[in-house]
Formats: sequence, C-alpha cells, structure tokens
Amino acid sequence: MIIRSKKASDVPSSEITSEDVYVNRRKFIRNAAAGAAALAFAPQALKAFDGTPGQVVPARFKGMKSELGEDLNSYEDVTTYNNFYEFGTGKDDPAKNSAPFRPRPWTVTIEGHVNKPGEYQLEDFLAPHTIEDRVYRMRCVEAWSMVVPWRGFPLADLVRRVEPTGSAKYLEMTTIVRPAEMVGQRGRVLDWPYIEGLRLDEAMNPLALLATGVYGMDLPNQNGAPLRLITPWKYGFKGVKSIVKIRFVEEMPLNTWQVQNSREYGFFANVNPEVDHPRWTQARERRLGEFRRRETLMFNGYTDEVQSMYAGMDLRRWI
Repeated sequence: MIIRSKKASDVPSSEITSEDVYVNRRKFIRNAAAGAAALAFAPQALKAFDGTPGQVVPARFKGMKSELGEDLNSYEDVTTYNNFYEFGTGKDDPAKNSAPFRPRPWTVTIEGHVNKPGEYQLEDFLAPHTIEDRVYRMRCVEAWSMVVPWRGFPLADLVRRVEPTGSAKYLEMTTIVRPAEMVGQRGRVLDWPYIEGLRLDEAMNPLALLATGVYGMDLPNQNGAPLRLITPWKYGFKGVKSIVKIRFVEEMPLNTWQVQNSREYGFFANVNPEVDHPRWTQARERRLGEFRRRETLMFNGYTDEVQSMYAGMDLRRWI
C-alpha cells in the first residue's frame, strides 16, 4: 500500500505558471519564439542540440519532487532519450533528427460527435486555460521509467469546450504526417499516421494532460511539440505526440500498436505489474539514470486516482 499526503492531481499554486502569459496571443507567439527565459529566476543555461544557445531551466524546478517524493530526471534525460518513431526508432534518434520539424503555426481539427467541431489554432486552446506544471512519473513498456515535469492543461478542459454529444464514448487522436520533416515517416516501420485513443471518462480524469512544454519551457520537437498527450497511469506509447486531429467517436478506436502487433499491445495500456509483456516481465522497472531495478507499481502509482474507472473489468484481459 502506498500512503501519501496528497493526490497526484493536486497542484500547488506555487507550481502554476501565470495564465496571463498565455491569454495574450501576441505574447504567446513571442514567447514561443524566444523560449521561456522570462519565466526563469537565476536560470541554468542550456544549449540547443545544434550547439546554439537554447532555452533555460527555471529555478523553481531545483529540488522539486514528484507526487511520490521522487527526484526529477534531468532536462537532458527527458529530451535525449525518447520514443518517437516519426524521427527514428533509436532512443536518441528523435533528438538527432527532429530539428527540421516546424511546430508552428499549428492547427488541431476537432471532428465527430461534438457540438463544436472545427479547426482550432493552438493558441485557441491555450488562451482559456491555466497552464500548470505537473510532475508525473512516466513508464515505458520497455521496462524503463523517468520522472518528468510537464507543462500543459487538462484534457478535460478541451473536452468540455467542444461539447461532446451523448454518442461520444471515445477520443481518437492522430499525429501529423510530414515525411519531408519527419524522417521516420519515409519508411514503413509503422502505418502512418500514428493513432491513439482514450475512453471519454479517461480523458476527463484530472491526471490526463495535454502537454505543451517540459521543465517550464516549450516542448522540444523530440518530445512531441507542440501538443502531446500525457496519461501517467498508462504506458508511454499512449502518449500520442504532435497531435493534429481529435475525433469523438462511438466505437473504441484501433490504436497504431494494436494494428501493428495486437498480441503485445492493447487499447488501455494501463500499467499492471501482474501482466507481463510477451517478451519480458513488467514486474520491475529501471529508472533512467539508475542501475538497480525497482518494483513496478499498479497504475504506475496512481491507483487512488484512476482505479474506479476500471471497476469490474478484468485487467489481465483488457490490457
């Protein structure tokens, strides 16, 4: 049993980025170009991956812990060890190959069973929301994990804004296809575009986040710029990146890895240490940067927040 003093979805006011930075469209565009240096106090300087001056890590992250009391992985860990097959299958490929990608301007199409379908600019989504820093521990299906401070807004806010009808039961989310900028899409390692889905109640859970940044700064290309999904109780492949379309549908959508390999990947992807991957155990994991493995926690440690959504389900079958 895990005992903690607060829920993972509880965000202290001291860790919330000022909303007015995002309400003003011109200010948002200027910050997107210049990075988040204005937010930092006594910042730690970074270099971009091409060696030029990059963004800065705001000092508020020094000593910050996860909701389970864990140290953060470094900015370097978070931005150089990634799964993003659109830029290559190696963990360091996205950082090496994503520089040509242009994440702005950005439009997200909303379709399906909603009262307010249409094409929305990224700024349209950001402006009404309080942009929050949330520290989540992320678990990859390959038995490694890291602790990441994401910046974003609740997916539930977007859902409420577009007003799903009674027929909407699931969300189907799609990554952009730009093979000229995404070298991995020039091959057939996966069927493009990358597609993922959530049940509507999962999308409304307070933990579900649409991330726009990491370590207080705009998302780097290799991390899914400019908009990606974070569901920390699920394995990392659910975190669809560079989202360009969201459809509200009645039937459970097929996600990319179900189509690619249904024997190994299911729709829900909930972290369950009692169900092994066909090729390795899921009972233990290695934190990136650590040598010793640790026990995998049910729902990745977020049992209190999410278990009610799966009451009565056979979680060995619905993987």
